[in-house]
Amino acid sequence: MAVTAFLPEDAPAPSASETFPTASICHCSALLRALGGRVVFMQSVPLVKYGFRPLLVAPHGREGEMSRVRLIPTPPRSNRALRILSAPFLLSRVLRQEADLYQIHDPELLPVGLLLKLVFRKKVVYDSCEDYPLMILTRTWIPQCLRMLLRRWVCVLEQLATRCLDGVVTADSATLRRLAKTGQSKKLVFYNFPNLECFPEPARGPKPFDVVYRGGLSERAGTEVLLGALRLLADQGRTVRLLLIGYFDNPRAEALLRHRIQNLGLESTIELRGWVEHQEMAKILQLAQIGVCPLRPIPKFLHNIPVKVWEYWACGLPVVASDLPPIRPFFSQGKCGFRVKPDDPVALAAAIRWLLEHPAEAAQMGAAGRRIVTERLNNGREIPKLVRFYRRILEQP
Repeated sequence: MAVTAFLPEDAPAPSASETFPTASICHCSALLRALGGRVVFMQSVPLVKYGFRPLLVAPHGREGEMSRVRLIPTPPRSNRALRILSAPFLLSRVLRQEADLYQIHDPELLPVGLLLKLVFRKKVVYDSCEDYPLMILTRTWIPQCLRMLLRRWVCVLEQLATRCLDGVVTADSATLRRLAKTGQSKKLVFYNFPNLECFPEPARGPKPFDVVYRGGLSERAGTEVLLGALRLLADQGRTVRLLLIGYFDNPRAEALLRHRIQNLGLESTIELRGWVEHQEMAKILQLAQIGVCPLRPIPKFLHNIPVKVWEYWACGLPVVASDLPPIRPFFSQGKCGFRVKPDDPVALAAAIRWLLEHPAEAAQMGAAGRRIVTERLNNGREIPKLVRFYRRILEQP
């Protein structure tokens, strides 16, 4: 077993002899949002300068090139069961790319990855960017009686992947810990640190919003806690303008949230933007003064690191985040915001109010967060780890 999980400063840039001028990496995803940050802007685009030729096979609806990443579309499957049933078609499309290495990004595509490795003898990596078994327990579209069964099935598939595939990548050390001692596949923690080309130096400009939240819009992500904090502030005579960016589990969840906002009398101070393309994220986040991360202490968020915190810091925003274990080590690196008790709208409201009433100190916290990202927690320091990881896999017999 080989595990690579060192910190960013321990990963100097590879030399010219470590690049692969002809190596192609085929990323495979079943998600409509496959053009998001991790696959394209944190892994594929940065690898181009090291000589790799990345391509993405997914239902993204685009064909051609984007930032020198070749895009191969597959038919979108809105029904999750159909994603699994369409595996033979995807396998055929993927094999036609004749890549040097294939990277599978979703657990439902693990059967495709196993076939690529065991039948067609390809080099294959599984990228578990989330703790998928824990995620299943929070999915409202899965009947309660089936969640434990599906969780066990995904665990079995991931264990097979660690035994049979060439490598396993995770986005945090907690997810890797669950898989690290299984099989001989090479292991790597590749953090979702911001790519500074997508998050340049924050521009000065008007900030029409006081607070921004980006991510899943759901009860489990703390949306209800955030609304409660804003209602408390309104009752105290402090109107707070909130920008919500993200996605819903389904149309019913969106309708319920809009209804809840209306019932709380907050509809005039909250704007829902929906999903934002990754290359537009920095510009949108900078419309606010404070970034919030009110995640609830459910099993998933007790293990996975919220990427939104790093992106807020990259935009020079002070952050108010739930005090959960995964984010504590990063918050300890500088005074760049507040950690508050999860599920506590009173504490969340107090932190937001303090930052709004102390703009100079808030600006200092935002600047400190930006320094942390530019000096350490950025994709430029993370990508050499992925280059060396691919190199070891490509060089093995």
